[in-house]
Amino acid sequence: MRNSPWLVFTYSVIIIIGLLIALPNALPQSTLQRLPSWLPHEQVSLGLDLRGGSHLVLEVDEADLTKERLQSLLQDARRVLREKGIQPKAVVRNQNQIVVTLADAAQSDAAVTDLKTLANPISTGLSAGQADLAVTANGATITIGFSPAGISANVDNAVQQSLEVIRQRVDQVGVSEPTIQRIGANRVLVQLPGAQDPTRLRQLLGSTAKMSFHMVAPNNQPGPGITMMQDEEGRSYAVLDRVEISGDRLSDARVSFDPNTHEPVVSFRFDSAGATRFADITRQNVGNPFAIVLDDKVLSAPNIREPITGGSGQISGNFSADSATTLAAMLRAGALPAKLTVIEERTVGADLGADAIKMGIYSGIVGFVLVAAFIFVLYGTWGILANVALLIHTILTFSALTLVGATLTLPGIAGVVLGIGLAVDANVLINERIREETRKGRSAFAAIDTGFRRAYSTIIDGNMTALIAAAILFWFGSGPVRGFAVTMALGLIISMFTSVAFVRVAMIEITRRSKMKVLHIRPLIPFSPYDKHIQFMKARFFGVTVSALLSIASVVLFIHPGLNYGVDFRGGIQMSVKTQGTADLAKFREGLDSLGLGEITLQSFGGNNSILVRAQRQEGGEEAQTAAVTKLKAEVAKIDPTATVEGTDVIGPKVSGELASAGILSVVIASFAMLIYIWARFEWPFAVGAIVTLVLDVTKAIGFFAITGLDFNLTAIAAILTLVGYSVNDKVVVYDRMRENMRLYKSMPLREIIDKSINETLARSLYTNATAFLALVPMAIWGGSAVSSFAIPMVFGILVAGASSIFIAAPILLFLGDWRRRHAKAPATDAGVDIIPPEEGRSRKSAS
Repeated sequence: MRNSPWLVFTYSVIIIIGLLIALPNALPQSTLQRLPSWLPHEQVSLGLDLRGGSHLVLEVDEADLTKERLQSLLQDARRVLREKGIQPKAVVRNQNQIVVTLADAAQSDAAVTDLKTLANPISTGLSAGQADLAVTANGATITIGFSPAGISANVDNAVQQSLEVIRQRVDQVGVSEPTIQRIGANRVLVQLPGAQDPTRLRQLLGSTAKMSFHMVAPNNQPGPGITMMQDEEGRSYAVLDRVEISGDRLSDARVSFDPNTHEPVVSFRFDSAGATRFADITRQNVGNPFAIVLDDKVLSAPNIREPITGGSGQISGNFSADSATTLAAMLRAGALPAKLTVIEERTVGADLGADAIKMGIYSGIVGFVLVAAFIFVLYGTWGILANVALLIHTILTFSALTLVGATLTLPGIAGVVLGIGLAVDANVLINERIREETRKGRSAFAAIDTGFRRAYSTIIDGNMTALIAAAILFWFGSGPVRGFAVTMALGLIISMFTSVAFVRVAMIEITRRSKMKVLHIRPLIPFSPYDKHIQFMKARFFGVTVSALLSIASVVLFIHPGLNYGVDFRGGIQMSVKTQGTADLAKFREGLDSLGLGEITLQSFGGNNSILVRAQRQEGGEEAQTAAVTKLKAEVAKIDPTATVEGTDVIGPKVSGELASAGILSVVIASFAMLIYIWARFEWPFAVGAIVTLVLDVTKAIGFFAITGLDFNLTAIAAILTLVGYSVNDKVVVYDRMRENMRLYKSMPLREIIDKSINETLARSLYTNATAFLALVPMAIWGGSAVSSFAIPMVFGILVAGASSIFIAAPILLFLGDWRRRHAKAPATDAGVDIIPPEEGRSRKSAS
């Protein structure tokens, strides 16, 4: 038995290329710059939770957009009717439509025809070619409104324009490597790495920046066609609705300093048409106040002392250098077409990100070392080969992440660590199969060939169930959770190469060169769970009863006291606060409770100088959330001037509801996907047994969250889905052996087949559960709060999944098998065919 030289060469090339691609991730930037240009230089991109930065999701305010478009439509309708000589009694806006009342109902048809000219054809989508307006007449009354397709087209155009304006604004303030992309129909994702002030970002990205210049009413008195507006200091102005000059006419805006007061001011310049118009207005209104309005707020209202013919001016106010820079950037970039509301904000300080990297790397290395040591103890010198394959697996995972341009997050590191544990599973399956074939007396090459062939289908089935969970996580997850799904999926796919293909070639080569006749895989410490004859099915009623009671208790705990839902699902605000000295929780609690923001909880985490502050979801939507964040930060600084806010999560009610629905839906879909896959690969009793066991495992995990009080958030959903995949993976190995034995021992009673199969796979079950446990325990201990909702429940879930494969899934299969045999026997007997269960057949033969 020899390896193909071309196969060995191909595998070697893959590993060397993978090593070169992954190498930059292990080198500091200074060393990387000195490498030859022909070598790879790309590194895996770090997520915001590792390098610090801000993540914002902004949503186009559909109501505000429609209001703006209707206001414009109102003026256009009046203009068209005036030009066509049609006299209306009234043209007014009524909620989401324009109502035109004609003086003469006979002009209705002509008015409808003329008003339809205001419609624009929709250019994209399924509604392409249709008009965006719906114009209907009822006697002398005509209503004009946007059709549903027209509203969607307006929102789509607004999102596209907003993307460009946001890019320009971000570029203006000099943020490097920003991520700005559309998500869904009406949302924009903005990720800005580095130390960013979230308040300034909200102002920069959420402000419409619609600037306009208006005259102030004589004597500052309200009246028709006048809107009362205020400035930053609360002074009121009666501003004429008529726009004298629009901000669209601005050609430039820069920060400068007043030579007298030395305060920051924003200097602006108009284009040629705007400069001419500005000169005319100032010439005609010398001595009158002139209001500069930004987003319905008066920035300043200076008196016009003399005509301004140069086309430039200044905006003064209580500006800081940062706020003046932000305003100038917004004016240069232009106005947003509609108001953008920040519905989700996640901010991580650079120090917190550095700590997360450190904890992730340390816990990952410790996990790898523990798994490698365990494998070496289990398989001795052959364990070294498995560990080499494990090291190659880790290297190729990072090279794959680099190639696909994936972003590595802290949950992503957890995915790499879990991938190590799952990759070992294939090695354990193969080595245990080879040991089994050797005990049957097969030669070295025969044991390798048969062991790999029989383990292969089990490995495929196990990995497919985990990949289903990863795919659903990616589809329904967001941000770091998607990062976890990507790393886990890549790890599973790469393990098929490192743990199966590479190890097979290496074992054949070592066996051939060593001229082994028999391949003995001996442990360093003698331990033999083989050839046991434990009658597990005798304890089936006890196992199912205990499991059912624990699951019922978990459901009770879910109802009361319930889960500790994180801000992902209930909405609200979560802040990580760090103080220089020991944090005085009582002082913080007293100060924050006085803000009137509802329920506020505080807890220490990671040390006596770190506090987690949580505030409930604020009534009044996303804007109320934003105001609450500002209040909390100001109060934290007031309570302890040394305190810094290292991370902030702000989730609005809309997002929290969507995340909760997506989380529940993802678990349900994953369970049905597993059911369909196992049904297709095995038979329906296997599928039913796996799903019933899965429900019991998941309920216990939910109970674990309830009793420990761990945050139930997006990371927790990732843990539940991963547990679903892992649990089914564990059942597949036992089921695969049962199916194999049913074919080999057709006359053996089902109970004996099940007991025999469990005993034969007992070593594998113990070893793989131990390796996954060892891989995740360091992450559970040192991973920090960001992954505690994943790693700790997974450690618990691994233990539950291992026990349920033996004491729950197998008994359920036995119950279903007995039921199936009884129901199959009755019809067959009625038809004159005598189907006798195997145990009855043997007893009859012995009696005769």
